[in-house]
Amino acid sequence: MCGRLNVTDSPGVNALCDQLEIALWPQIGMRYSRFIRPTEQVSIVMKQGRQHNMVNAIWWLLLEREGHRFKPSRYTSFNTRYDKLNKPGTAGYQAFRQQRCIIPAGGFGETITVNGKKYYHDLLVANDEALAMGGLYRMWTGKDELGRTFTEYSCSIVTLPPHDKLGHVHKKASPLMLSLKDGSLQSWLDPSVSTDVLTDLLVPKIRQELTALPVDSPSGYNQINSSFSITSDV
Repeated sequence: MCGRLNVTDSPGVNALCDQLEIALWPQIGMRYSRFIRPTEQVSIVMKQGRQHNMVNAIWWLLLEREGHRFKPSRYTSFNTRYDKLNKPGTAGYQAFRQQRCIIPAGGFGETITVNGKKYYHDLLVANDEALAMGGLYRMWTGKDELGRTFTEYSCSIVTLPPHDKLGHVHKKASPLMLSLKDGSLQSWLDPSVSTDVLTDLLVPKIRQELTALPVDSPSGYNQINSSFSITSDV
């Protein structure tokens, strides 16, 4: 988890952004796509001072220079494991303390291998709701061909231990899912909240009912079996 995101232009995603009172949204040009993969651009929200800001970031926390630009590092970093967040020297250690973000989405994709065969599911919320995936971000500063300073953003999604209710779609991990309704989203975004307080969030929890859609492949997206519901834990 989590290898693909579904970020559609839905009422739920738009309502979440409106409730957060994001500066410059929708002028920033939120990235909408049914199938966003690692290393691609995804829209993230962070809190800076008293204001929520949205930027488009590369879904790969570690970047490296290539000429005058930045590119994804050779080290895999589109997800950051919960048990690495408090280990000094790891990619997410400082970001967990200072640069937390959310990724608004309508759903995410999971893959499971059974007897050597891969099975794909998209896990979606209702069209009038939105997931808030808990993540980390980093900022990278460089100079372009004309000597002008620019900033590139990168991000990752925090992954937790596997959740029992998701075992039939993925067994290795589950994403950090947050909500405005229980205050978990606000706590995660607030830089003044200590990491000790956030420990309770690093436990697998489904905060909204999900619909699991079995598909032939992430790109083909042809439904191959009946969808089924995964109930929330709240």
